[in-house]
Amino acid sequence: MNTRRLKDLVASKIMFSAAILSSLIVLITALALFYRSIPILKTQSLSDLFLSSSWHPWREEFGFYPFIMGTLWVTALAMVLSIPISLLTSIYLAEYAPSKVRGIIKPMMDLLAGIPSVVYGLWGVLVVVPLIREYVAPLAGVITTGYTVLAGGIVLAIMVFPIIISVSEEVIRAVPRETREASMALGATKWQTVKHVVIRSSLPGIIAAIILGFGRAFGETMAVLMVVGNVPKAPSSLYDPAYPLPALIANNYGEMMSIPLYDSALLLAALILLLTVLLFSVIAEIILVRIKRRYSLG
Repeated sequence: MNTRRLKDLVASKIMFSAAILSSLIVLITALALFYRSIPILKTQSLSDLFLSSSWHPWREEFGFYPFIMGTLWVTALAMVLSIPISLLTSIYLAEYAPSKVRGIIKPMMDLLAGIPSVVYGLWGVLVVVPLIREYVAPLAGVITTGYTVLAGGIVLAIMVFPIIISVSEEVIRAVPRETREASMALGATKWQTVKHVVIRSSLPGIIAAIILGFGRAFGETMAVLMVVGNVPKAPSSLYDPAYPLPALIANNYGEMMSIPLYDSALLLAALILLLTVLLFSVIAEIILVRIKRRYSLG
């Protein structure tokens, strides 16, 4: 009996240590990025860094505004495109789809989530960019190369689908059956029950799924880098090129390490991305934990 308890104690300690180590990795990474960002923070204020559009590293001018706006434009468009489709898909899978259909679509969603981002980028270059250049932009009376915010948003939206769909479906399915039965017993139709009862009950979890999707989209690098054009200018329309922060880091870090302030500026951009994604992930996790507690207590 004592041996069994000792094994349980050792196993729990090992798992606890692994959990602490995983958390510490994030903290250590953030501290390391902050430490390497100190030189640029000492020479320029945050307002100058975030609000200036002048990006001339050789003159020690590091204005992040075009890159921040590029990131926001692409991410916002991706969420606008992905949220309606993802929510309708998750509602269908959770409430309407037969088990055979669900058994086919669910693995497809998992496969979609596992595709490397560079493959999405290549697909964007071969399909989305020519489509925008030759068909979509001419309809709007715009001449463009196709490497635009719109291309980045479309590719990123497809990459976000699996996250929002999988989490939203699990949250919707977690709504107790008794809740649905009570609504339909009062004369509500299936759709009325889904719309006014199920979705309302699972709304916090759906919001958490959207936040997780936002975090995924905000930090995506390779696929976006390949289709947005990478022009350091704040976009003013969907047909303009953009230069998101992840693309800035991927394109320049390594080549510019010999310039101390340039190196520091790029690491500050990495710190901004890390903290933003971490913030949204923590918010989503808190919401999901509260939902689990509510249903478990219920």
